[in-house]
Amino acid sequence: MGTHKAVDGRAVSIMVVLCMVWGLQQIAIKLAAHDMAPMMQIGLRSGLAALLVGALMLLRRERLHLAGGLWRPALLVGFLFGLEFVLIGEGLRHTSAGHMAVFLYTAPVFAALGLHFRLASERLHPLQWGGIALAFAGIAVAFFGRSAGASAQTSLHGDLLGVLAGAAWGFTTVAVRCSRLSTAPATETLLYQLAGAFVMLMAASAWMGQVDVHLTPIVWKSLVFQTLVVSFASYLVWFWLLRQYIASRLGVFSFMTPLFGVGFGVWLLHEPLEPGFVAGAALVLVGITVVSGQRWVSQAVGRLRPS
Repeated sequence: MGTHKAVDGRAVSIMVVLCMVWGLQQIAIKLAAHDMAPMMQIGLRSGLAALLVGALMLLRRERLHLAGGLWRPALLVGFLFGLEFVLIGEGLRHTSAGHMAVFLYTAPVFAALGLHFRLASERLHPLQWGGIALAFAGIAVAFFGRSAGASAQTSLHGDLLGVLAGAAWGFTTVAVRCSRLSTAPATETLLYQLAGAFVMLMAASAWMGQVDVHLTPIVWKSLVFQTLVVSFASYLVWFWLLRQYIASRLGVFSFMTPLFGVGFGVWLLHEPLEPGFVAGAALVLVGITVVSGQRWVSQAVGRLRPS
């Protein structure tokens, strides 16, 4: 395996596009929510994307490696990935797309905490502990800093589901990194995740009675975007970037996704910006950046110190 490259202009450009796409996914779900429940949308997109990934694996003549115990971590990541999107689907019924975008992207914080206790090579730097404290302080401010006239589009219940979805995503990362899936082909790992999400979300939709569907033009557009662009193309591009560039340097750019999510929510869905949420979100984003980009932050602080 070749040496991973430092992030260059091409990688930055691709990451900006990916973060825009990921920031738009909650918006697309919200736009079509009146005609198809969010949970059903995510379930269908996961199933369709799983078929596309399976077809790509057949084209490349890639095989599954479930023998030898790999089925256990495969089931685990499928469950965690599915749980993440069950929480997102239900959360979007009770909070805004902007709120969900910010709380979902607390995932790097939970991943860093989990890896700290599982892998000696992933021990947290004191600066990263400070970032984690900032992120959790931001969550508290966003939760409890609401004004009396806070938007009816958001609720503590929906926001909490967003944080729990972020935790499920973070622990999915831990499960992949700490198992044999860390050396499996990216397409195989993605297939297990998408299949798990499809099964769990469709079952949850049926159980919760969220199966009414009106196939309007906005529903079709949302499903095509979510399936082809989000769940298939963007994830494969992301995995390609991880094979080419240093992962920790790419992770620093994840803070852009919630910024795009909030911005698109205000622009396309006319979601209000509450002062308490803005202050809390700023703390969360700073905390995520410190946790993911500890080396860059340390270098920047070092350059500011007088010699």
